[in-house]
Amino acid sequence: MSGVLPARVIRTPDQRIRVFVSSTLRELEPERQAARAAIELLHLAPVMFELGARPHPPRALYRAYLAQSDIFVGVYWEQYGWVAPGEEVSGLEDEYRLADSDMPKLIYVKEPAERDERLAVLMARIRDDDTASYKSFADADELARLLETDLATLLAERFDAGRPTMAAAVAEPVTGRMPTPSTAILGRSAEVSTLLVWLGDTRADERRRLITLVGPGGIGKSRLAIEVARLATERFDRVTFVPLEHIRDPDDMLPAIARELGVRAGEDLPLIERLARARAGRRDLLVLDNFEQIIEAAPDVAMLLARLADATVVVTSRARLRIHGEQVFDLDPLDLPHDAENDPLAEIGHCAAVRLFTDRARAADSRFQLTESNGGDVARLCRALDGVPLAIELAAAGIRALSPAAMLKRLDSVLARLPAGDRDAPERQRTIQTTIEWSLDLLDADAQALFTRLGVFAGDFSLDAAEAVTADDPSTAGLLETLLELVDASLLRAHDVDGVPIFSMLAPVREIAAAQFDGCTDAAVVRLAHGEYYVRLAAEVEPLLRGSTQSAAVQRLDAERDNLRVGFRHLITAGHVDAVADAVWRLLLYWWIEELLLEAKAWMRDVLQAGVPRTDRARAVARLVPEWVSEWQPGAMVDVEAIEYAVALLHEAKDAFSEGCALTILAIAFNASTPPRLDRAEEALRRALELVPVDVDPSFNAVFRSVMGTTELLRGRPAEALTFFEAALADAVRAGDRFVEGITLTNVGWSRLALGEAHPEFFTRHLEITLSFGGEDGIGYAFEGLTACEIVLGDIERAGTFLGAAETIRRRTGIFDRRSYVTYGPFVERVLASAQADRFQAARDRGHRLSRADAVQLALETAAS
Repeated sequence: MSGVLPARVIRTPDQRIRVFVSSTLRELEPERQAARAAIELLHLAPVMFELGARPHPPRALYRAYLAQSDIFVGVYWEQYGWVAPGEEVSGLEDEYRLADSDMPKLIYVKEPAERDERLAVLMARIRDDDTASYKSFADADELARLLETDLATLLAERFDAGRPTMAAAVAEPVTGRMPTPSTAILGRSAEVSTLLVWLGDTRADERRRLITLVGPGGIGKSRLAIEVARLATERFDRVTFVPLEHIRDPDDMLPAIARELGVRAGEDLPLIERLARARAGRRDLLVLDNFEQIIEAAPDVAMLLARLADATVVVTSRARLRIHGEQVFDLDPLDLPHDAENDPLAEIGHCAAVRLFTDRARAADSRFQLTESNGGDVARLCRALDGVPLAIELAAAGIRALSPAAMLKRLDSVLARLPAGDRDAPERQRTIQTTIEWSLDLLDADAQALFTRLGVFAGDFSLDAAEAVTADDPSTAGLLETLLELVDASLLRAHDVDGVPIFSMLAPVREIAAAQFDGCTDAAVVRLAHGEYYVRLAAEVEPLLRGSTQSAAVQRLDAERDNLRVGFRHLITAGHVDAVADAVWRLLLYWWIEELLLEAKAWMRDVLQAGVPRTDRARAVARLVPEWVSEWQPGAMVDVEAIEYAVALLHEAKDAFSEGCALTILAIAFNASTPPRLDRAEEALRRALELVPVDVDPSFNAVFRSVMGTTELLRGRPAEALTFFEAALADAVRAGDRFVEGITLTNVGWSRLALGEAHPEFFTRHLEITLSFGGEDGIGYAFEGLTACEIVLGDIERAGTFLGAAETIRRRTGIFDRRSYVTYGPFVERVLASAQADRFQAARDRGHRLSRADAVQLALETAAS
């Protein structure tokens, strides 16, 4: 076999990159497992002898594997490997020789070692080879961390050879909103391996469909669940992470799961039934994180598993669910040194707890090293912290200020100060509190006070939000500097969203901050300031939700959505319902773009049921939003009189914009009534367009004109409708409002169809815009439009495929839009009544089975042809 392999480029994401791993099998078995996990974490394909045994001679097998691979990874320690009869070199050296000079090579050498002489010679040659990266490592965890980092860097540098296809970008998400860890997981390789085995067992009698990771706060349950879920991605159709830490009502669990899965609730079916229909036949992995505060919802998990026969659920909780089928995984602390006084440094350094401390201490201070002089203190410190990962990370962050010996003294003094109630708490929970207490003790009084004040936040928060809740506190004059002190102490984490500084806390840290905050005498005042800030944020972001600033504004609100919810709840509880009604109304476009209209409806119902006086304007918008959302919901009744009442109130309040919106909502109701009341709809819309002219608000004016175009279509006047739609589209494009542009594109497409002209490009352009927002409903609308276009163009099979894909999308989201069916239904019914019905139905069935990526690719090919 020639030693020259074919030239290669790094492939685009729709083709998995193959990483060949070369090493001796027996002496490096843990390292090979770690390498495989690191490769799979990046969704690459590991090419390893043990993963693909075939009835071929070993040498022929690895040469064939190598010829099909893209990246070479060599892992070496002490053994040179067996030299087969008739061969001059071992398989280990042969693999390196056969790797093409153009193939990226990542070489990792385990230290310390007593190497075979021939391996030492090979190492020297590799070290001098300027085509290979060469690094040393100490253990399997360090190898995994190095390999993950190096592969990510390599891909970033070499990806110019290929561009990601649209199909790769738009496949049904393999993972939902999965948190991205900022650091590698250490010391949990055995736990990861066990859980992956549990998730991979396909035997019906031993299938583990409900796995509960149980342990105290800070033990690493969430981090382990995330790691396992990421590595198990290939085994499921979708992996979905559902954060529950902000939920206190057990009845809110199923809606939280539905939100993350993109399934919308409706009034025609119970939510559990919608979930069952939407995810039927899908192999879902659901990660329910921080379940303990809604443990009463455990029966709903059992019900969910009963209705979703192909789903698997991983729960993280401090308590067992105690339901049938639960497989409990008790998460223990990290391994600790056996004898801190007498163990040699190498043995101390190998323990997982010490490795974690060392890694995080180096991140805090690159000068830190584990030495003979401090190794014993680090070992004792890790033992004092009971091997709890969060406690160890917090301690390591203090290395800039304290030596390990000084940390031990600090821990002892703080533990002695804990009240009796805390001493009665479980030992590991006391460890977390103790560690946070002494982490705070390292800070000055201002930083400690700020930490307590930040307990008001429910999730990520901005610098502006922190300023708002500390405005009355003179000790926070240097707020940014104090926040950065908390970041340096690992009590806060920082990132940015479109240039806006955003801060967050880990859940156990937030719990302690919240508990301290609840005991403050001014907690009610701070909560009010918190809610008022998010009302102001709604007012500030509202104009940015239109035009070219739209995408950044949506991201801004997404970053603090948890605090929006909690802030609104604080204000309603305090009786400030007018402010909440105003804020929810201002964010109308946000709820629409992010497909959160049901959430807006729920807020307005809370406003109406608060039992406190409201202004006429608040009463009006609180009545309007539920009716508007109902217009989109299958089976929901729309109260036209309630909308007319809101119109009258807004007219009296002299709120022209809101009155225009109310009139348009009223027009939609008139259009949808049986029979349609088209004259009343036109009358309402003409008034709305007068109240909100294009020069005042081009985005909403375009929406109003689109509804007017729909009214003209219902009158049977497609040419007049097209005039409205095209004008609205032009204004949306000029304003740079992509969301409204997408809406009007479909309207133009349907009016063209009504004129007998099929223009699929309008629907595919709408599809591309929808994908850029990450929405689901718009994909269904695009496929429905393409169905009608292909029927007119005579491609019955393609039409059936698009309809099947559209119906699958509707089933996944739980939304069937009856107004949409009015447009595409007649085209479908015409085909079903023709001689081509069987061909159409067969293609429709194929469309039901088509992946979202393949359906989208077909749509884009349609536009290009």
